[in-house]
Amino acid sequence: MANLKEVRTRIESVNSTKQITSAMKMVAASKLRKSQNAILALRPYAEKFSEILERLMVNGQQPMVNVQQSTVNRVLIVPLSSNKGLCGIFNSNVIRETINLIKNEYQNLLDNNCVDILCVGSKVEETLKFKKYPVIGNENVLFDDLTYGNAANFAERLMKDFEDKKYDKIIFVYNQFKNAATQVLVTEQFLPVVSQQSTDNSQQSEIDYIYMPNKEDIFKEMLPKSLKLQVYKILLDSFASEQGARMISMTQATDNATELLKELNLTYNKARQSAITNELVEIVSGANALKNS
Repeated sequence: MANLKEVRTRIESVNSTKQITSAMKMVAASKLRKSQNAILALRPYAEKFSEILERLMVNGQQPMVNVQQSTVNRVLIVPLSSNKGLCGIFNSNVIRETINLIKNEYQNLLDNNCVDILCVGSKVEETLKFKKYPVIGNENVLFDDLTYGNAANFAERLMKDFEDKKYDKIIFVYNQFKNAATQVLVTEQFLPVVSQQSTDNSQQSEIDYIYMPNKEDIFKEMLPKSLKLQVYKILLDSFASEQGARMISMTQATDNATELLKELNLTYNKARQSAITNELVEIVSGANALKNS
């Protein structure tokens, strides 16, 4: 039978852990509610904005629009993770997808030192650096103050790198928020912009618009705004997914701690009962010995 002191110490330890996980669950739930409202409010606007941009898109007329280039000489991959742990497989999914993307599609470029990784989130940065992947920097502070202004500044730097021919392709790897319990891992090409018109030609051809001043000028004005909005949406998606994953993970940890406490209390009560029984046996045996003597 386990020692009473050892069991009591372990009960205190598990109970302390349960209080921590329970508090973290409530904090994550609070952050999730705010981030969920933000991403759900943004999505209709972002989708409509993209729809309008699709109608304006003219392939080959803008440097940031896909021009069907035959070769890609240099790639920037931007994986998004969290700055903290305790959120289940949220971070490991992004890390695994980033590594698989490089191995399956850009291994030759990696061998020629033509793949760069810019991390958003310290967890993915630490792991990829440990695995000797070409991490050129991080933007971990974005999640400390997640605003449209900061996201727009980040998007502008990426757009400038692309326009300056530093990269031929920029790709985001992140978790897209679906609900508190579900996150969808997404690999999304940021630049060059890929037109989806080929899938919607039948619907778009039925509608005719008059553009003022002209289609090309409107497109030039809207494209940078659309890209900034896209980056902001990606950041909000990842942040909401992180909070959902952490809330679920801490809920499970709290439930496990509750079950373990039940088992430990049962073990403690059995050990205590056994100790009392042994003491009674010793007392009775001693009394009988004195009586016989």
